[in-house]
Amino acid sequence: MTDAGGGLTIPAAWGKDEVNRWLRYHSEISFRLTAQRTALESALIPITAYIVVACVEAYRRYPELMVEISAACPPEEIGAAGHRVGNEIDTVRLWSIANFPLVGRNVLAGAGMLDWDADVARMATVFDFWERASGAYRADGTHQAADADGRVTPYAEYVDEISRACVPIRDDAHRARVTRLNALLTSYEFLLWFDTRSGYQDSGPYQLPDGRTLLLRHFVKLGSSDFAWSSAIAGDMPYTTVLAAFVLGDDVRFGVSDFGTAVTDPEDYLPHVEAFALFDTSAARLVPLGDDAIDSLAAAAKSAQRAQYRNIAAMERRDKINCGAYVYFSFLRPFAVAAGIADDLDWTVPRDSLDLYPFLEMIDGSVEAPEVVDPTVYYPQIP
Repeated sequence: MTDAGGGLTIPAAWGKDEVNRWLRYHSEISFRLTAQRTALESALIPITAYIVVACVEAYRRYPELMVEISAACPPEEIGAAGHRVGNEIDTVRLWSIANFPLVGRNVLAGAGMLDWDADVARMATVFDFWERASGAYRADGTHQAADADGRVTPYAEYVDEISRACVPIRDDAHRARVTRLNALLTSYEFLLWFDTRSGYQDSGPYQLPDGRTLLLRHFVKLGSSDFAWSSAIAGDMPYTTVLAAFVLGDDVRFGVSDFGTAVTDPEDYLPHVEAFALFDTSAARLVPLGDDAIDSLAAAAKSAQRAQYRNIAAMERRDKINCGAYVYFSFLRPFAVAAGIADDLDWTVPRDSLDLYPFLEMIDGSVEAPEVVDPTVYYPQIP
């Protein structure tokens, strides 16, 4: 470890050249992801404003938080914990703990507020934690879905147990109930997480012996959680996390992006679902749920979504920004949970973005990204 001043040390084997190498790596992947993503501002929530607040906070605070988390538990053990159902160590969280600080870094660089010397230590700390955790999570020599043609299979050890529990789709009414549950859970999670898809994560494709594939969708934080608004709107949710399993016919192909979203061919895969199962994973194990649970969970999700909409609609703009910023900033929190120290750390936002907050909160609508001629410098190199 090299002393870098300011309370941070540069991890062994890291320096400017190594940081720049990983900057190029993340630049190319994130450039492609951003180009593919639909960037629309919500009429209800100031998304862009809260993202930039959260990302400035992430750049200024994640390195120190990662040092504390690493001291409590090695990043490799935390990444491997993502192989157990019921937690939030997943593809999008891993992508985010590296890229949120990088987005904040771009904001600060654009404002002429980036200390390039200190930047080496900050980004080396972030990349070291991320590289170790992501490598253990994937456990195949890669670090992201983009490295492996969209293959994300953390729950491979559960495949036999899951496939045995999957029930064939009986008729149109059964398919409609499964489709309705999926729609209600995804729309509820989307609003619960302040217009971000990160409350549900896809993984796969898991190949089955008969040539079919399994798509798994993990819904997290369905009930009361560290989200301050959750207890008021989600107290009646019967489960905190559930895993939905879709057995797809051999005519469906799909991969998973580093945002944790399945990209399927054909795009509408639900008519091709041949079997389905739902599991309660709240206790970090698979507990199969029957038809009655499907209906009760769907009804609870519909009610909670309505309550969350009313909750958000009644908020002042600044409160919406602060709640959304907490959602994004706390993407690092599951790693602290796995290390057993989440409640010992400060997750308050805004905190370290207050000098820029009056300007950042004024951002309204989607910000046009600057034209990038060279995707390898989407995140600028350290000079």
